[in-house]
Amino acid sequence: MHTQIAPAAKAQVLPSPGSVHVLNPLSMDEVTLTSGFWRERQEVNASGTLPHSLAWEERIGWIDNFVRAAAGDIAGHHAGLWFADSDVYKLIEAMAWEVGRTGDAALEAQIQRLGALIETVQDEDGYLNTRYDKPGVEDRYTDFAMGHELYCTGHLIQAAVARLRTGFGSDDVIVRIALRNADHVCQTFGPDDQVAVGGHPEVEVALVELYRATGERRYLDQAQLFLDRRGHGLLGDWEFGREYFQDATPIREETVARGHAVRALYLMAGAIDAAMERGDTELLEIVRAQYDRTLARRTYITGGMGSRHEGEAFGEDFELPADRSYCETCAGIASVMVAWRLLLATGETSYADVIERTLYNVVATSPSAEGCSFFYANPLQVRVPGQESTPNELSMRSGSSLRAAWFEVSCCPTNIARTLASLGGASVTRSTQDPASLFIHLLSAMQIRTQVPTDDGEQELVVSLETDYPVSGRLTLRVEQAPSCPVSVSVRVPAWTWSGARLDGAEVSGGYAVVSGVLSAGETHVLELDMSPRLTVPDPRIDAVRGCVAVERGPLVLCAESVDLPEGMSLDEIALVPGAAPAIADDGAVVVPARRVPEAARRWPYSEAGSHQGCEEGGDQPAEVFDLPLIPYYSWANRGPATMRVWLPRAEA
Repeated sequence: MHTQIAPAAKAQVLPSPGSVHVLNPLSMDEVTLTSGFWRERQEVNASGTLPHSLAWEERIGWIDNFVRAAAGDIAGHHAGLWFADSDVYKLIEAMAWEVGRTGDAALEAQIQRLGALIETVQDEDGYLNTRYDKPGVEDRYTDFAMGHELYCTGHLIQAAVARLRTGFGSDDVIVRIALRNADHVCQTFGPDDQVAVGGHPEVEVALVELYRATGERRYLDQAQLFLDRRGHGLLGDWEFGREYFQDATPIREETVARGHAVRALYLMAGAIDAAMERGDTELLEIVRAQYDRTLARRTYITGGMGSRHEGEAFGEDFELPADRSYCETCAGIASVMVAWRLLLATGETSYADVIERTLYNVVATSPSAEGCSFFYANPLQVRVPGQESTPNELSMRSGSSLRAAWFEVSCCPTNIARTLASLGGASVTRSTQDPASLFIHLLSAMQIRTQVPTDDGEQELVVSLETDYPVSGRLTLRVEQAPSCPVSVSVRVPAWTWSGARLDGAEVSGGYAVVSGVLSAGETHVLELDMSPRLTVPDPRIDAVRGCVAVERGPLVLCAESVDLPEGMSLDEIALVPGAAPAIADDGAVVVPARRVPEAARRWPYSEAGSHQGCEEGGDQPAEVFDLPLIPYYSWANRGPATMRVWLPRAEA
């Protein structure tokens, strides 16, 4: 028997009232993105990515796996890799959030159809997987390292949590399936049962959220068991080392993210959730320190994580090559998951800054403008123009240098879909100590409609944020309806503009611009952020880009793309002039002074220091300076095959 708690908020992460946290997320019902950058991407997600993903999963047989498994005909016919089920579940989760956001009846019908199909595959004891435990295939739980059974379970549970959070109960087909599957996991891997962990963390974060949604303590306890068992070599040795699975060091002894980037970050997210719910402040601080060190030493300027293609893994400290960066899109989303949880737990705005950086420069980079092709990996330099894939071409995960319609491993498109569909529930919070204090973290045009407590009960507060950010740094907070009691609305001021932010003409100090007091309907407040483009230099220990600079504007990392160069010129020949400063051209584009630095053909790629630096080939005079146009990194490769670089070398004087 399951005890169903009434849905509290449409939000991916919803800490329990008694847990360790200082901020609560507002629901998707309370926050509506109204226009601009993220609203546009939500609409593209709904009209492009969701139907595109469903069509591909139907076409290449991942949904048909459930038909064959139910019929006992899966042996020799399983489509996709052994974790293909997980992407069906992630797509359902994305659909569930979109139904919660818009009430889309057609999507709801698809959820019901898929749920009925999936339920036919579930065993009597709750086990569910199309790849295992069927006639003619491997038995269940025979390959914990790479079998991904618990990983698939985790994504099924998260789809169910999305249903519970959007108003559906235990009688919903997805919820019913997931509860039986979760109970099976608890009965199989409980404290007196099989001692094992899954090679790909995910079930941990899912079980904690299921506990939050149902109040059933066994789910939280099982998540903690999985966390405690990891790091003791249960998964055996592996070609990339035990750290690939985060199984080399117990989580309480780890100091930084290691191994497979997505696995490491999903594990962090689960550990933070469990620590919050159990009041384990020691574990919370340990994981927080791990993430902080990872940010300081193992993170790209875009917010991307994972510097090694081998093992899709973190490198060592400051091992951050631009042209070999992996920066898997899923790793960026996983980092957002970690940062959001730490923001809720601590209230520190630095984590909101990380979220913003990663959303704009990793999450927004992956999908094309129409939402029907994607980057899997996100390098910061591309030396050779890629080949465009066809709309019907199945791509290897990192083998495409341009966006591809679909991948053999398609975790990224469905991860993007669920992130964008639920973004409204991860944008605004209220203080746990003062429910009349709101904090706007996502700088986007939005309307907030929420209740605040008063001496006479609850009254409605309605405010809107009007902005075209990140095009400009002007944000207008408009009060549409206000209660009779004092309230506080704080708008995040990113760290990059602390010295140039003004609220109603007065300088803002710290991480928020605060409007507080007894507000009146119709009053407005204007926040101005300095959006001047700025040069960024790397830590000198990042050998791969030493001597280079990057250009940023607002939350956006910029890049140079070869299609903007004069004919006959290559990005490899470009260097910024000494003392170059970025500027805004008459057409609004960001430009930076550069010149051509060609080199003569050689038999040896080295020369004496100072030779040919800043001069035309064979000459002694500096090359002519020109304005090099820069574009937002998220928009590169939308104009056909091109080379690209974020880090730009500086010519010698």
